[in-house]
This record gives sequence, structure tokens and C-alpha cells, in this order.
Amino acid sequence: MAPLRFSANVSWLFPELPGLTARLRAAGSSGFEAAEVAWPYAEPPEAVARAAREAGLRLVLINTPPGDREKGEMGLGAVPGRQAAFREGLEQAVLYARALGCPSQGARALFSGWTPQPPPVPSSPRIHLMAGRVPQGADRAAVRSEMETVFLENLRHAAGVLAQENLVGLLEPINTRITDPQYFLDMPQQAAAILQKVGRPNLQLQMDLFHWQIMDGNLTGNIREFLPLVGHVQVAQVPGRGEPDSPGELNFPYLFQLLEDEGYKGFVGCEYRPLGDTAEGLNWLRSYWERRGRPQAGQ
Repeated sequence: MAPLRFSANVSWLFPELPGLTARLRAAGSSGFEAAEVAWPYAEPPEAVARAAREAGLRLVLINTPPGDREKGEMGLGAVPGRQAAFREGLEQAVLYARALGCPSQGARALFSGWTPQPPPVPSSPRIHLMAGRVPQGADRAAVRSEMETVFLENLRHAAGVLAQENLVGLLEPINTRITDPQYFLDMPQQAAAILQKVGRPNLQLQMDLFHWQIMDGNLTGNIREFLPLVGHVQVAQVPGRGEPDSPGELNFPYLFQLLEDEGYKGFVGCEYRPLGDTAEGLNWLRSYWERRGRPQAGQ
């Protein structure tokens, strides 16, 4: 069993440093081989690519643009009336993904039918296709069907666009109990059912164990059931969203071993809120590397 591969989510880690370039440099200096960033769009794609390259990092995950944050938007994939804006944002994300890496051949090879299997690790970033929030003032149950229809339409469009670039899109359930009460996609079962309806294997699940524990628990069963659909994993302790070794509900040595045992080959994103200095808080990762070693190139 190969050791897990970890990526630094620099939208969360190294908040003590100003700017994306400094955070990428710190991630590389801390031993990470990869990084992820929610929204890199404030800087030109070539500048982001150069900063990652100089830090010795691969960029493995970005999000589609959130929409109008001042109006409370947090993604547009399932939001009625915002289809055109979602597709514009998708094109922007693809532009950045193209600049940030070389497309993998795996995504195109998979694009022949719905066959759930562990996806390949691409050289270009995967793109989190953000579903968005239930419109303000709307009843979730009343708009659920309409929002799912919009999401399915947008996801089919996105799958075609991404396939042309050999890219992989991700769906991430975000918990509605603590983090975002209005988010449309909040359960792994809901996301898996939507993926089944779309039926395009270059769309995968993004499994954030923080959100999954809060919404459904049963992590052992859910990991085993849904891992064949998972293209990216993220971790943080529950409920504080701190380092994996901070006090909380989750036993990360067990969960990391479970991911290894189940054959997970993708990246594990460190999307947590450091309790102090980020580098000092990476003892859990250094201990993992000392115990399990680091993946060899190409694994």
C-alpha cells in the first residue's frame, strides 16, 4: 500500500503570510509536493503557474468562481437563472487549469461510459464545480427539484467542456449544520445520486471528511461505499476545523490507514484552520511521513 499524498490548501494554511506567492513558497518549504487554492482569479494564470513552479509544487485543485459574493453567492452550478454566469465561470476555471498543468490522458480514456472506478491522478488541477446556495427566502424542499434540474444541465455541459481539455470536475457536499446552512449540495448520497444521473465519469466526488462527519457520520461505511467515485479528499478535525491531531471527534491515523487500505491514490487536501503557526502545526504530517514514507514519483 502506497502512502497518501498530501496537498496544502493555501486558501486556509499559512494565513500568517500575505499573498498567494508567499503561501505557495511556504508550502513547498514545508515539504508539500502539491497545493490547492479556492479562487486563484485575482492573479493572472501565468503568474500563479510560475509561483507554484518556483515553489516546487503541483496545483491540484481550484474552484469555479463563486459568483457575486456581495449578494451572498457561493457557487452557481445549481442556481436557477445563473446558468450563463456558471458557464462563463467554468471557462475561466478551465483557462487557469490549462495554464497550471499538463492535462492527463486518464480523463479522456475514462470518457466512454459510466464505470465507477478510482480515477487517475491528473497533472492539471481538478475543478470543484460549486453547486451554490438555495436562493435567499426560498424553501429548500420547494426548490430542490428545480435546482437539481439546473445542476444536472450545467454538469452535463461542464463534463463536455472538461473532457475536451482532459480535465476532471468535482462535486463537494458542504455541511448545512455549521458551515453553510443554505448550501444546496450537503450530503454524499445526494452528490452520488446526481453523479449517477449525469453519468459522465470525468465528474467525481470531492470528499471533505469534515463535512461528511458533520452531516452523516458513518465515515468507515461511507468511505468504503463512495471511494470509487472520489477524485479528491480533504481533511480537518471536527468540530473545530483545526489540524488533524487537534482535539476532536475524528481519529485520523485510523482514517488515513483506511484510505490506504481501500487503495486511494489521489491527493488529501489539508483544508483546515491552523490553531497557531502553520508550519509548527504540521507535526502530524511530519510524523506520518516518518512512519509511512513519501510517495515515489509517478505513484
